[in-house]
Amino acid sequence: MMKNLIPLLILGSAIASAADRPNILWLTCEDNNVNWIGCYGNPHAETPNIDKLAREGFQCTHCYANAPVCAPSRSTWITGVHAVSMGTHPMRSRYPIPHDKIQYYPDLMKKAGYYVVNAGKTDYNIGGRSDRSPWDSNKVDWKDLKDREPFFMVINNTKSHESRAFGDVNNTEHSPDEVRLAKYHPDIPDIRKNYAHYHDQMKKMDADIGKALADLESAGLAENTIVVHNSDHGGVIARSKRFLFNSGTHCPLIIRIPEKFKHLRPSDPGSKIDELISFIDMPKTWLSLCGAETPDYMQGKIFLGPKAEKRDYHVSFRARMDERCDNVRAIRDEKFLFIRNYMPYAPWGQHLNYLWTMKATQAWEAHHKAGKTNEVTGRFFGTKPMIELYDTSIDPDNVDNLAKDPEYAKQVVRLSAALDKWQVENFDSALLPESEMVKLSEDAGKTIYEVVRDPKLYDLKGLQKASSVALTEAPTALPALYKLLGSKSAGIRYWGIVGCFNLQGKVSLDKKLIKKVLKDDSHHVRAMAAWILYREGDKAIAQSTWNELLTGSSYASLKIFNIIDWIGDGTAPYMEAMKACEFSHQNYVSRMQGYLGAGKSKSKKTKKKKKKVR
Repeated sequence: MMKNLIPLLILGSAIASAADRPNILWLTCEDNNVNWIGCYGNPHAETPNIDKLAREGFQCTHCYANAPVCAPSRSTWITGVHAVSMGTHPMRSRYPIPHDKIQYYPDLMKKAGYYVVNAGKTDYNIGGRSDRSPWDSNKVDWKDLKDREPFFMVINNTKSHESRAFGDVNNTEHSPDEVRLAKYHPDIPDIRKNYAHYHDQMKKMDADIGKALADLESAGLAENTIVVHNSDHGGVIARSKRFLFNSGTHCPLIIRIPEKFKHLRPSDPGSKIDELISFIDMPKTWLSLCGAETPDYMQGKIFLGPKAEKRDYHVSFRARMDERCDNVRAIRDEKFLFIRNYMPYAPWGQHLNYLWTMKATQAWEAHHKAGKTNEVTGRFFGTKPMIELYDTSIDPDNVDNLAKDPEYAKQVVRLSAALDKWQVENFDSALLPESEMVKLSEDAGKTIYEVVRDPKLYDLKGLQKASSVALTEAPTALPALYKLLGSKSAGIRYWGIVGCFNLQGKVSLDKKLIKKVLKDDSHHVRAMAAWILYREGDKAIAQSTWNELLTGSSYASLKIFNIIDWIGDGTAPYMEAMKACEFSHQNYVSRMQGYLGAGKSKSKKTKKKKKKVR
C-alpha cells in the first residue's frame, strides 16, 4: 500500500507546484516606440486594448531596447546575453555562439516543467542552431495550453512592422491633420500622411492584442496567466528604428498580473512604474517568476518578484544596419541619454534601401535637398558629433545636444565612465570593425563570444583606450596616435588611423607615415589611410588603394563601398573594381553595388580565378 502511495504523493506535489506557478503570455509586436500608444500620452493614438491592459496591470515608463532593430534585439532576448557581447549585434549576420555554454531561455523553461510556444517571429540572428529548436510548438492552441499548464507562450504581431508604414499614404483612416510630429521631422504633407498611415496600422495591431486577450479569457486561463505586452524596439518613421535616440529604444512595456499572483505585483493595478528596465532583463525575469534556473552568464537584472534588483543604467548599441556601416553606444538613466559615436564621419541619414522605401523618408530627403530644412530638421543628413548628451525629461525627441555645455560636463564624465565600465564587464565585441572581428574569430577557430573573453586574442581594455584616444578632438593626441600605428595589434592600429582621420584639418599630418600605412596587414586600416590621403589631395593613390582592395574582394569591401558613397564625388573611378568585387558580407555588398550602379553582369562572372588581396 505504501509503495503505491509514493508515486501519488510525488504526482500530487508536481500538480501543486504547477498550480502555484504562473503561465506567461508574452504579446510582442514590432517597431513602435511609446509615442504610438495612447496610454503613453499620444492623444491621436487609437490603441484601446493596450490602454485597457495598462489600466488592469501596470505601465512601465522607462523601458528601453538594447538594440534599435529586430535581429540583435531578439538575439539579446533569447539568450539573456547582450548581442554585442556575443558578436551577434550586426543586422542579419547569424554568427555562431558556443551553444554548449549558452542555453536559450525556453530551454531553461522546459527544464523547469514549462510548455513553451512561440507563435510567430524568431529572428535570433545566431548561427549554429535552428531558431525553432527550443520551442515545443509554434501554434496557438488554447485548448492544448489548458491541458499543458504551466505554459510560456510568445505571440508576435507583425501588423506594426516598418513594412506596414510603406505603400500608399493617402486616404488614411486617421487624419494627417491630427498627428503629433517629432521635432526633428519637417511639417510637410507626406510626412503627416505617413504618420496617419502608421497610426492605422497600430490600430490593427491593437485589435489583435485585444483578440489574444479575449481568447485567453475564453479559454479560462486569464486567472493563471501573467500577460506582458511590448514592442521589440522603437520606430518607425525615419530617425527612430536603427537609431539609439529615445525614438529607437524607448518602448512600451505593460504587464498584467492576476489576483492569484498579486504577491508578484510591484504596485496596484493601474499604476505607472518609473524604474529603469532594460530588455536584457526580460528573459532573466521570466525565468525567475517561473522558478527556473537563471544562469550566471545572463547579463540582465530581475525586475519583478521577490528577487527584484535595481538598475542604475541601461546600455544600447548599434552596428551595421543592412548595407550601411556604423558603430554607436548609448548609456542612460531615467533622465540623461549619453551617446558615443565611434564613426562620427558616417551620416545619420545615409541611404538605406529598405528605409528609403517609405514615403516619409523620400519626402524628407527631397525637402532637405531643396534647402528647406532647418538646423533641427536637417541635422539627420549630416555627420555626427563624437558624443551627444540629452536631457530626456525635457527633450524626449533628443534634438538639443548638451555635450559641449559646461553646465553638463559632470554628466558627460559620469555617463562616459559608466559606459567604459559596462563595456569591460560585458565584453563589448564591437571595438573592431565587424569583418575584422570575423577574421580574428575565424583565424582563432573560436566564436566571437569566446574570442572577446580571451585577453590574449582580444585586448578589450587596450582597444577601449585606443578608441578613446581616437575620439579625442585635441591636436596634442597626435603623437599618441602615431604610436598606436606601430602596434602589433590590427585593432590598435585601426584606432590609430581613425584618430588621425578625426584630427585631419585640425593638425598637419605626416603624409609619409600615412602612405606607409597603405601597406598595413589590416584592410580596414588601409581603407581609412587612403581616405586621409584622398582628403589631402592625393586622390589617385587613394583610388588605387580602394580599387585594389575591391578587385581582390577584400574583407573590408562593404566599408569601402560606404566610404565611396559618403565622399559623394561620383563612382566612375571605381566602377570596374566595384563590379569585380565578390566579397558577400551577408549579400549586402551586392546591395551597395546595385545602389551605386555597379551591379554585376552574370555573363561576365569570373572567367578566371582572381588573386585575393592580402
